[in-house]
Amino acid sequence: MRFLLAQLTMKNILMLLLLCGYVTTATAKSKQEINITADATLERFKKEVVGGQQFLDQAAAVLVFPQVLKAGLGIGGEYGEGVLRQGGQNLAYYSTAAASIGFQAGAQSKSVVVVFMTQDALNHFRSKKGWKAGVDGSVAVIKWGVGEDINTLDIKDPVVGFIFSNKGLMFNLTLEGSKFTEIKR
Repeated sequence: MRFLLAQLTMKNILMLLLLCGYVTTATAKSKQEINITADATLERFKKEVVGGQQFLDQAAAVLVFPQVLKAGLGIGGEYGEGVLRQGGQNLAYYSTAAASIGFQAGAQSKSVVVVFMTQDALNHFRSKKGWKAGVDGSVAVIKWGVGEDINTLDIKDPVVGFIFSNKGLMFNLTLEGSKFTEIKR
């Protein structure tokens, strides 16, 4: 770890910070763009996850991030924008962001669907100005096999996360440390 940090010069760190800032402003989307891509993400979810529609019907709300971009070289960051929906209605728009340091190199694009199974979990999430996974509440990331019906899994967690459509060189299936913040759109 010290070796990696020693190899990073101030110039590299500044370039990465500038790049992260550029990525977040370059990816700022309108309500319409977020809604259209969220619809497509939920349709893919229902198609790829057997029993996905029935599972979502049981949820208090769903937070959909159609595209979360992650990049890193020693120091990494990720960012995405999405929408919180309850009963098919848009409640609010959110961003997700996280930073990391360690052995990493590459880029990744993923879709994230966070399902609030109870109204209490949703109320707790919405009461925070910036809700951080692993600090303000835990998110159980679900892994399932091909052809397996999600409704056959014994899910007792109040907040459940699904990460799919990974593309790229980086592999990290976790939401720990991700911060979700309401944005105005």
